[in-house]
Amino acid sequence: MDQGNTAFILIAAALVLLMTPGLAFFYGGLVKAKSVISMMMMSFGALGLIGVLWVLYGYAIAFPGSSGTLGPWSIDGAAVGLTSVLEPAEGATYPPLAFVAFQATFAIITVALVSGAIADRAKFGAWMIFAGVWATVVYFPVASWVFNFGLADDGSFEYGGWITHGLQDVFGVGAIDFAGGTAVHINAGAAALALALVLGKRVGFQKGVHVPHNPPFVLLGAGLLWFGWFGFNAGSELAADNTAALAFVNTIAAPAAALLAWLLVEKIKDGKPTSVGAASGAVAGLVAITPACGSLDPVWAIVLGLIAGAVCALAIELKYKLGFDDSLDVVGIHLVGGLIGTLYLGFFARDTGLFMGGDASQLIVQAIAAFAVLGYSFVVAFVIGFAIEKTIGFRVKNEDEIAGIDTVVHGEAGYVLEDAKA
Repeated sequence: MDQGNTAFILIAAALVLLMTPGLAFFYGGLVKAKSVISMMMMSFGALGLIGVLWVLYGYAIAFPGSSGTLGPWSIDGAAVGLTSVLEPAEGATYPPLAFVAFQATFAIITVALVSGAIADRAKFGAWMIFAGVWATVVYFPVASWVFNFGLADDGSFEYGGWITHGLQDVFGVGAIDFAGGTAVHINAGAAALALALVLGKRVGFQKGVHVPHNPPFVLLGAGLLWFGWFGFNAGSELAADNTAALAFVNTIAAPAAALLAWLLVEKIKDGKPTSVGAASGAVAGLVAITPACGSLDPVWAIVLGLIAGAVCALAIELKYKLGFDDSLDVVGIHLVGGLIGTLYLGFFARDTGLFMGGDASQLIVQAIAAFAVLGYSFVVAFVIGFAIEKTIGFRVKNEDEIAGIDTVVHGEAGYVLEDAKA
């Protein structure tokens, strides 16, 4: 048992878990003051619910070993309740429960990301139902498509999902997704678009009407996300080695470049660089580098960051042109950024990218992976959200939305400036 790598994985898991409270602050600062509790509670609700479901059966679906297939999903019955992974196999380099914990945090943050598209207008109970069903039939199986590893007796990996191992059998190279560009960001972004369409626009939706109520919260959240993202990306190597160090450096370089690119676009478009733009640019760069962090030289990571920051800064305007209300730009940042990072590998991945000594095969498999996840997540999320809306209702009443839904849904106010009983 390698205690150093075990500690590395456990620390990385703790860092990734911190990302969900960080996301709560990031999203919470972007909504209006009377909806901040509702927004943050959707992240914390996902943390509680998905944490439980992961232990009960999520891991068994996401990591069914050699039984993993295209779908709809497979399950390892022996891993239900984590029964089969309580003790490490002889020769394993770290306890399987360390990997279970690490991957649990991925499931939690992915579900929480979706909530940003329905800010200011969603019922908490309906959101929790959606979160549980979507995680079960979308995130857990898609994680299997991408990450489905099995541990051999000697501690090495075997098996692999159809997106990685399966495509390699056909094209000679598998899709590269080092830390979750497809399974996390494209997946969440596609579901966010579906829910935005199901719930419809906020009352008075138009450019400039809904402004962030607390930019310092947004910056704090972005900082916590960036800090946790080192565990997300470097930790995905599952070993404290040179590849983890490369992923770590790229997780500095790409978001830093994206931050600058976003601010430059803002300056050119609107005349002023903003704090929210700086935070959003950093997150866009983090999203884009996620699938690519272990497969790019740092200079190419900077180029990726510049592209992602500029394109995502422009992409968030699409909701006004196309008429869908993605409240907190989950589509413009996570879906678009995830697509950019995933497809970019087809050109610049070490050794296999089109411009790095490879041929078009890497680009083809990257595109197949990206759009398969996008299509599956969008369709299933739309069906789940539509069913909830037409049965128990997903959206609050218009008058509650206008007044702010914190007191209606949670009986709390985000800011109490004086004692009402005084």
